[in-house]
Parts: sequence; structure tokens; C-alpha cells
Amino acid sequence: MLAYIVRRLLLLLPTLVGIVTINFFIVQFAPGGPVDIIIAQLRGQSTDPTQRFSGGGGETAGGGEQRQTGAGGERSRASRGVDPAIIADLRRQFGFDKPIGERYLAMLGRYASFDLGHSYYRDTSVVELVMQKLPVSISLGLWTTLIVYLVSIPLGIRKAVRDGSTFDVWTSAVVIVGDAIPSFLFAILLVVLFAGGSVFQIFPLRGIVSEGWWQMPWPARIADYLWHMVLPVGSLVLSGFAGLTLLTKNSFLDEINKQYVTVARAKGLAENRVLYGHVFRNAMLLVIAAFPSALIGILFTGALLIEIIFSLDGIGLLGWEATLNRDYPVMFGTLYVFTLIGLVTRIVSDVTYTLVDPRIDFERRDV
Repeated sequence: MLAYIVRRLLLLLPTLVGIVTINFFIVQFAPGGPVDIIIAQLRGQSTDPTQRFSGGGGETAGGGEQRQTGAGGERSRASRGVDPAIIADLRRQFGFDKPIGERYLAMLGRYASFDLGHSYYRDTSVVELVMQKLPVSISLGLWTTLIVYLVSIPLGIRKAVRDGSTFDVWTSAVVIVGDAIPSFLFAILLVVLFAGGSVFQIFPLRGIVSEGWWQMPWPARIADYLWHMVLPVGSLVLSGFAGLTLLTKNSFLDEINKQYVTVARAKGLAENRVLYGHVFRNAMLLVIAAFPSALIGILFTGALLIEIIFSLDGIGLLGWEATLNRDYPVMFGTLYVFTLIGLVTRIVSDVTYTLVDPRIDFERRDV
């Protein structure tokens, strides 16, 4: 197993570099960029012409050399009619006056030491921003994953025991609907129904806690936090329990049909003893080992849109705002962190499989 982990760790670095490199050069040829945005603001096409740029202009010279405007030519449509000296000064402050190869190599060098640069529009480093926002995303992912497991495992066991019954048919229909509808549609539906959309105004719509949360006593803090998490976590659970439910059901059906279950029943053991004393341990191996993968899947997919819909100040919302504002250091920094977390979690997931079931061996064997 140690050799397998070493091989996976050795593959992690080129995979990470490859993903970052592809996205770097995609942005190189993408239209628009921070320079064009600032020029448009200077020309009066924004309600806030210069404030965003002045907040982080001094800091971006060091952290922005790996970025580019995305406009391959010397002049973009947004820059027409603007003094070329102003454009050159903006490009120099953002670091776009350097060749693309130099910016790319500088980016890789900094990323090797986990220096992700500075945000163009915020007077702080990308690492600090990520560390501030990451707990919100992890909190959302952990709660969702735990509740999905608490719902899916009992439901999957029940469906396996009553396979082919009316209960199994109707719950399968619910599972299929839940799997077919994306989490953000559930989120919009919950907002309309329960967050002041047009029916009830029961749950808060924005943020993870209320204003003045720090002045509340501890019981009130916990209640307020949980109250804010109901709708975002609920929308993710509604669309995320289908796959795990079917996995649990199929695992139990596979184990129930094995010979040792028939022998246990022939010995006169009670059905619950057979089900939870023998079948459960074997059927749950793959389900429990898949926990890390399930967590990272929730973080990478539905949670990003949920953070945007409910204005949760996490990595997803940070990356979305950075994309809109062409804040390239933050864009690439969040991509780098998410990719690194995903690759490491995949390795942890494989190790978990071997821990819960020693029969699984990832080592290469010569035949």
C-alpha cells in the first residue's frame, strides 16, 4: 500500500501543474480582462469608476505577473479613445507588460511555495482570502454529506429489504426525481417557498449567520447558525441522496443473496441479527469508504452554486466574484486549492477502502 501511495503522490504534482497550465493559457485567449474593466470604469461605464482598482493597485504589481488581459492584441475595443500612456501604465501595474512565458514560469515558481499572489481588488493575499472563505465551504459540505448519509443508508437498507414492494417503487420514483433535478433548482424552489419569495418568510435568505452574531450567547449562536444552514443544506441533500441510496440498496441486495446469509437463516438466527450483525458490516464497506469522495463531490459541484444563491461567503462565491471581475490571482488561487484538495482526497478515499476492507489491495501484482 505504501508503494501505491507514493506513486499517487508522484502523479499529483504533474496533474496539478497540467490543470493550472491549461487554465492559464485558456485565460490568455479569453476576451476581456482587468485592464479592460478598469478602462471601462474610467470611461464612466460603471457606477463605481475607480474605487475597486485603487484599493488593490499597489499590491497587484507583485502578485499579478502571471495574469494577462486575455486580449491577444495591443488594443482592445474597450481601450479605444484612451490615452496609450494610461493603458501602458495599467498593464505595467497588473504585470501584463511581461512576456507570457515569463509570467507563466513566475506563476509556477510562486505556486511551488504556495504563494498565490494578491487580489487585484482587495488589499490582501489570495492565501488569506482562501483561508477566510474555506471554513464556510467545508462547513456546508460536511453538514450536507453527514445528512445525506443519515438519510440514504436507512432508506437504502429499507429498499433492499422490501425490494420490489410498493414502498420500493415509490421511493425509487422520489430518488429518480431527486437525482434528475439539480441542487440549484431545489434552492430556488426553497427560496420561493420559505425565504420570502412569494409564500412564506421563515428562513433567512443571505449569509451563514445574522448580524451581531458575535454578541449573542452561545446557545443563540448555535441556533442562528443552524437556522441559516437549513435551506442551503436542504437543497443539497434533496439532490444528493439519490446515488448513495441506490449504492446502499445494491450493496445490501448483493450481500443478502450470498450463501453465508442463507446459512445464517438456516441456523435460526433472527432476521434483524442476520441483517445488522452480518450483512450490514459487509455491505457498508464501500459506502463508508466513499465518504471522502462524496464530500469532495459536493464541494466541487452543487455547493458552488448554492453559495452564490444564498450569498454564503465561501470559496464558491469568492471564485464567482473573481470570475466576474477578472481577478485572475483569486481565480487561479481558488482553482489551485480546489484541485489540490480534490487530488489529496482521492488518495485518502483509496486508503480508506483498504482500511475498512483489507481484502482490497491496490498494489500491482505480476501474474
